[in-house]
Amino acid sequence: MILRRLHPEPHAVIDADSDDGRAALDDLYAYQSGPWLRLNFIASVNGQAAGSDGTSESLTNRVDRRILGTIRRLGDLVLVGAGSIRTEGYFLPKTAPLAIVTNSGDLTGHRIPNDVAAGRVIVLCPSAAAPAVRSTLGASAASIIELAASSDGSRVDLAAAIDALHRLGYHRIVCEGGPTLAGQLVNAGLVDELCLSTSPQLSAHVMPVLPGLTSAHALQLTHLLVDADGQLYARWRLAG
Repeated sequence: MILRRLHPEPHAVIDADSDDGRAALDDLYAYQSGPWLRLNFIASVNGQAAGSDGTSESLTNRVDRRILGTIRRLGDLVLVGAGSIRTEGYFLPKTAPLAIVTNSGDLTGHRIPNDVAAGRVIVLCPSAAAPAVRSTLGASAASIIELAASSDGSRVDLAAAIDALHRLGYHRIVCEGGPTLAGQLVNAGLVDELCLSTSPQLSAHVMPVLPGLTSAHALQLTHLLVDADGQLYARWRLAG
């Protein structure tokens, strides 16, 4: 798996299958010190988060999955919204705990084992949604954190959710979606950076990668990589 670094130091070559290449990816995706929230997404060239099968699976490739593994391994915790659980099933990450944000408590379609070890799955939800979480997760040993909700009681206070994860010791958080959760995190001013893989295809499946943004945000490009398929891997830091 050969990657070329386009920015900075154009034309540097990374063999992601070699020890040196894996170390280079670790350096490229290292977290800043202190609490850090990273969004990690793949999108089509026209900005859609799903490909022909209605999920991100038809956009990804082997290199993207290698980078995903690097990002997960370097983080403390993977954060997703319940919509991603319902749409994509979602297997438990091998190297990090999984936190799920849900407003309704409906986690139908999850692939979380019933015998999961304590602390490997955390569900953050309004108090009213906790019974539905227990019902749809079955016998899973997930920890449920009941949080303050919005004024109408229907949505998780995302700042409170991130603060709760920090208090549990999870400071390097990577959010893998879905798009609605990611957009809400950006709007709440909680995101430090965006790692975006761009698949060289146009998708007819309408699922914008960051819907519902309420304002513009300046970005700074940290690095840009390209693989042999023409897939791009950018790391963007939110400037403001």
